[in-house]
Amino acid sequence: MRLEGKIAVITGGASGIGACTVERFIGEGAKVVFGDIQSELGSSLADDLGNSATFMTCDVTSEHDVKSLVNFAKDTYGKIDIMMNNAGIVGARGPIVTTSLEEFSKTVEIHLMGTFLGLKHAGQAMMQMQSGSIINLASTAGVNGGWGPHAYAAAKHAIVGLTKNVAAELCRYGIRVNCIAPGSTATPLVAKAHLDDHDALDQLEKSLSSNAPIIGRPGRPIDVANAALYLASDESGNTNGHCLVVDGGATSGSKAGDPPYSTPQEFLREGGKSGI
Repeated sequence: MRLEGKIAVITGGASGIGACTVERFIGEGAKVVFGDIQSELGSSLADDLGNSATFMTCDVTSEHDVKSLVNFAKDTYGKIDIMMNNAGIVGARGPIVTTSLEEFSKTVEIHLMGTFLGLKHAGQAMMQMQSGSIINLASTAGVNGGWGPHAYAAAKHAIVGLTKNVAAELCRYGIRVNCIAPGSTATPLVAKAHLDDHDALDQLEKSLSSNAPIIGRPGRPIDVANAALYLASDESGNTNGHCLVVDGGATSGSKAGDPPYSTPQEFLREGGKSGI
């Protein structure tokens, strides 16, 4: 097993990519402590997964909550090998000229400050061990312009930059820091963004399939979980400061058919209005 004996902490682990990663890590031998504000979903998932999973309610904008999540894992198991900063929302959408400061700030706080707090407290725990892997969730909206709402894109670009900067610092302690940039993936969050319905996953997958770069192959949570598994495992021992894009080739210009937007201007306008 690729994570045998390892201890992982995951934020935003109750649904979507986070839940899939919790299951994938446990399947490879890890013990996982995961947090989320979705307490009912998280508790149910932990019950289903048995003794290898522990759920704690965690708001990633609260330093107390993030520190408690990390410290619980460390106190319970004596160490932390893996930290995945995954929690996020779609957040503020619409043209920049009508976006409220409150909604913009909330979106950035959850994504960027949540990642910062995970890096800070997991980093402290891992420095004592002189080893560890931290994985941040970015997005293709943090790699290219016009691929998501403004606040979301700004936060994800910042996460890519923070990943690279912290990787340059923590490598001297044997800690690797990387991020994953998924493209459109069939998760409740994306279903809410595209269809205004967290539960419309079948409809979302059909929609994503029709526009997928690899024909008929939409992005799925397991694709991102598998990328996280690589970055969490010893197989990626010399991978640091890297942004691993998991999008079927969309950001490289790959497409199975006609692009959904014919010009950059249309794409940017629609991205700001509806949140691609």
